[in-house]
Order: sequence, then structure tokens, then C-alpha cells
Amino acid sequence: MSVSWAIAVRIARGYDRAVTMKLLRTPDADTEGLPGYPFAANYLSVGDAEDGPIRMHFVDEGPRSGPVMLLLHGEPSWSYLYRKMIPPLAAAGMRCIAPDLIGFGRSDKPTERSDYTYARHLSWLRALLDQLELDDINLFGQDWGGLTGLRLLADQPQRFASVCAANTILPTGQGKMPEAFLRWREFSQSVPELPVGAIISKGCARPVPDEVRAAYDAPFPDESYKAGARVFPALVPCEPTDAEAVNNQAAWKVLKEYRRPFLTLFADGDPIMAGAEKILQASIPGAADQPHKIIRDAAHFIQEDAGEELADELIKWLL
Repeated sequence: MSVSWAIAVRIARGYDRAVTMKLLRTPDADTEGLPGYPFAANYLSVGDAEDGPIRMHFVDEGPRSGPVMLLLHGEPSWSYLYRKMIPPLAAAGMRCIAPDLIGFGRSDKPTERSDYTYARHLSWLRALLDQLELDDINLFGQDWGGLTGLRLLADQPQRFASVCAANTILPTGQGKMPEAFLRWREFSQSVPELPVGAIISKGCARPVPDEVRAAYDAPFPDESYKAGARVFPALVPCEPTDAEAVNNQAAWKVLKEYRRPFLTLFADGDPIMAGAEKILQASIPGAADQPHKIIRDAAHFIQEDAGEELADELIKWLL
């Protein structure tokens, strides 16, 4: 088993005592030499006075002067999911920024589920955007990449030049959640061992080679590294009283006034997000008259199934 280490961070929270957040960091060797993932590693600290220093990894490929393409992954994947999209986008002249959310990939991993909240993920991502001084951002978000990315857009709509939503939506806790999601949430919270690579494979329509499944497993040497992956489904606002449900409702008010280009590229075989593209298209002014497309022979992890096709659609749309 790979050697790992814990980083104890003492955080002053305005109380008489200090609180310790325990972080795990995947050994570099575990995520080096993975198939189709030759990208240089980049890091910055995204913690604040409450969190303490937390290291976030991100891929940064393509010309620095090119249009920014922010690629946000979801659960339980990491930036490896974008390995098929980054080379053609970068070759076309776009600067591709693909962060690993905290708890995923090469980023630090707090060990307690209670360390992860929707609001904290947003704060960590804002720190990345601010430190990299990113503006005129073209956002591509899938799964939780939409739940986070659309909230970032609602907070600072002027910062985003365009949006492409893929197999995602911004839930408000109103209405019934898809049965497929409820089954997934129950599984994720109860299964003794969260099989990350197998989950990715099952969420694809096309065969996933064994070495690719292993690459998705690589950032998680054992179960202690998976608190972030475990808790994410439980953070989705499913009831009006859930944390962040009200903030997501407020974000929709901004989205319903968003007039910059908004594209949907959804899969034809995603049982969790089927039909969500119609809600986005009908609700967001910027989605009018855009070349929306359903990607055939693809499922929830649409980037794994059809990464090159997605990149081609984005290039035709933006450049």
C-alpha cells in the first residue's frame, strides 16, 4: 500500500480553544505516469483563517494569453476526467484550467466528512479563481462541476463569458429528486468500501479499460482518503430546509437573467440528469438559439465516454 501522511492544521476559530483539521495528501508517485495524463502539476493554497492552509491541485495547459476554459469535475472523479478534452482545447488556443476539488485527485483531503460543506467548496474554488486572476471565463461543468460552477457564476456573473453545462443542474430542494440519484446517495453513504473506479466505469456507456479505472482509484490509497467523495451526495440540496437550498434558489434568480452564451451538451444515457437540459434551456436567456446537442452513446461521465467530441463541440461554439 502506498505510504501516506497526515497534515495536522491548527485553526483558530475565535474560540478559546483551537480546532485541528486533519488532512491527507496522496503521494505524488501514486498519480504519476497515468495513461493519457501527461500534464504538469500545479498547486496553490486555498485555505482561509477558518480552514488553515489547504493545497489545491490544478491542471493549467494551453497558451496563457488564450481564452480561459474552466473545467470543473464532479463526484467521485478528478481532473483525470478531462484528459481527452484538454489537448484539443489547448491546441485550439484555449487556456485550460482543471482543478481537483478539495478531497479529490492530487488536492489535499480532509479526513472528516464534517470538514466538507457546499459553502466551503465554493470558497476554495473562489480562492483559485482569485489567485489565478481569472476573468472572461468559459465554464464547463459536469455533475458537481455544475453545482459549484453555476453558484460561482451567480455570485459574479460578470466574470463568466460563457457556460457549457453537461449532465448537471442546480438543485433547489424543491420538487422530487430522480430515483436514480436517491439510490446513488443511499449507496454512497452505506457501502463499506467506495469503489471509485468501478463507479466511474458503471457511469459510462462505453467500455472503460482496467488501467483507466485504476487511474480513477489512484488518488485514494485507502478509505481514509474518501471522506470528500463519500459526503458529496449528502450535500446535494434535496429538501427546502437543506443547507444551501435557499442560496441555490437565489442563484436561479441570477441565472434567469443571464444572457451570455449558455450551451448544454448532455448524454443520451444518463438516468440521473435526463431532461435537466430542457430546464436549463427554457430558464436561462443565454441558452436561446445556441447549438445544444445530445451526445449519443454516452452516460453520466460524458467526458470519459465522449471527451474528444465534447472538445470539438466547444471549439466550434467558442472559436
